[in-house]
Amino acid sequence: MGLEIDSIRECIRENVIDPELGINVVDLGLLYDVEIRGEKSVHIEMTLTTMGCPLYDVIEADATRTLQERFGDDLAVDVEFVFDPPWNPEMMSEDARMELGIF
Repeated sequence: MGLEIDSIRECIRENVIDPELGINVVDLGLLYDVEIRGEKSVHIEMTLTTMGCPLYDVIEADATRTLQERFGDDLAVDVEFVFDPPWNPEMMSEDARMELGIF
């Protein structure tokens, strides 16, 4: 199966959950960009709800694991955490805001 940005995003949406909030990182608005850098290389740019989030390594490991399970163990996954623009609740999907009671 060839790499496609939409399939990568959907794989992350289905499998990478923020451990504290219990909502996937895509609907939380944490996934900023997906770049395919080769036949077997992906760069993920994402953020965290707070700069000091102690669970960044869990999210990074989950993203790498789920993409390699779906697209092959030889897939190189580079997860880069950025903080510009800073995350805010308005970046969440409507479903995520409703689930957290943010209207």
